[in-house]
Amino acid sequence: MPEDRAMKTCCMKTCHTKTCGLLQRLLRIGRDERGVSAVEFAMVLPLMVTMYFGTAEISQGIAIDRKVTLVARTVADLASQTKSINSLTDMQNILNASAQVVMPYDSSKLKVTLSEVQIDANSKATIVWSCTLNGTKESGSVTLPTQLVSPSIYLIWSEVSYAYTPAVGNVITGTLNLSDRMYMRPRLTASVPFAGSC
Repeated sequence: MPEDRAMKTCCMKTCHTKTCGLLQRLLRIGRDERGVSAVEFAMVLPLMVTMYFGTAEISQGIAIDRKVTLVARTVADLASQTKSINSLTDMQNILNASAQVVMPYDSSKLKVTLSEVQIDANSKATIVWSCTLNGTKESGSVTLPTQLVSPSIYLIWSEVSYAYTPAVGNVITGTLNLSDRMYMRPRLTASVPFAGSC
C-alpha cells in the first residue's frame, strides 16, 4: 500500500499525464485476481484434451486388437470342427465369417489366411493347403513354435492382421499392423482335407 500512495503522489505532482493513468491501470491489473482461474484453465486445457483423445485412441486400438484375436480363433475353430472342406464356397464362407466377427470395424482392412499344416515323422512342417481373404497364401515348409511340433500330426493355422490407423494419433504412430495367429488340432478327424483350390 505505501507504493500506491507514492504512486498517487507522483501522479498528482506530474499532473494528469497519460503515463500516470497507464501506471495506475497496470497497478490495478497486478492486484486483480479475478482472471487467475481462467489462466490456470487455459494452461491445463491442452493436457486434458490430449489425455481425453489419447484414452479414446488407446481404447479403440485395444478393442480392435481383441477383435483380431477373436477372428483368428473363430476362423481356426470353424475349420477344425469340420471333417472336410468340400468346396471353395465352403472355404469362402469360413473366411467371410471374419467380417461378422470384426464388426463394427472396417472389414476391408482385415487380412485372413487359413492353412493346414502337416508335421511329418521327422517333425518337418509343410503347408497342405492355404486360402486367404485379402492376404497372402502360405506355401512350402514353415517354422512353427517348438511347443506345437509333434511328429505325424496336422494343425489348422489361422493368421489375421488388421491395418489400424488412429484418427488422432496418426501423425505420431502412422498405421499400426495388429496381428495374431492361432493353431488348432482338427477335432473330428486327423486332418481336414480341402477339395477345392484357392
